[in-house]
Amino acid sequence: MLKQRVITAVLMMTVFMSLLLLAPWQWFCVAISAVFIIGAWEWSNLSGIKALAARLVYVVGLSLIAVALLIVLDAGQNHALMQSLMLLACLWWAVALLWVQSYPSSAILWRPLPVRAVLGALVLIPAWMAVLWLRQQDNGVALIFFALLLVAAADIGAYFAGRALGKRKLAPNVSPGKTWAGVWGGLLLSVLLGGAYGVFLLGFSAVQMLVLIVPVAATSVLGDLLESMMKRERGIKDSSSILPGHGGILDRLDGIVAALPVLVLMLLNTN
Repeated sequence: MLKQRVITAVLMMTVFMSLLLLAPWQWFCVAISAVFIIGAWEWSNLSGIKALAARLVYVVGLSLIAVALLIVLDAGQNHALMQSLMLLACLWWAVALLWVQSYPSSAILWRPLPVRAVLGALVLIPAWMAVLWLRQQDNGVALIFFALLLVAAADIGAYFAGRALGKRKLAPNVSPGKTWAGVWGGLLLSVLLGGAYGVFLLGFSAVQMLVLIVPVAATSVLGDLLESMMKRERGIKDSSSILPGHGGILDRLDGIVAALPVLVLMLLNTN
């Protein structure tokens, strides 16, 4: 199992790095869009949509909405509209935090299939737009690495701090393994690694880094919890089995889809 996970991880990283570093923006856009379309397919299952035709309609519908938004946003160049979309996404994640905290009582609000289907659009489409916007910036490659570094550091720091110090559970009804010690450990590692990266490679000040890193890393934890809550309600372990040893696309991207809109909104507000 471990060997399979490592092989899959190496292949994913190789493909992603090749696209990020070598592919022109148009090809990067196509590849990222394909990833999010797979994510939409997986979310249709999390929503409780079971019929094949209905799942296809859902994926096509989300894709058409995303393409229409991409056109309206002028591929992210309309900064005022992009800022509004990212703000909407961040407001949605604030609501998601309340739902995760109050689960299972909150399920009465979002359990209906149509509501869960709409949540897929709120989770996936802003992140889709955010990563494309980041890639188009002059330092877009460095910014995407920055986002990935923050999410990875939050995850790794949480794992080790949680194992060593974790006692008080973060959200026992959603993800019993996560602890508050893990959250603080993840934030600390994100601040240390992300701060060094941002100051030396992105040219931000230490204060700017602190203001950026904490909300981005914290929201990545929320993304993980939200997907765990959806899977628990649906009664499944993984969003799919497309990635051997890892589960589904959403199982790997749950933190990044939450973090990206927060990062982009804050970058737009600093320009």
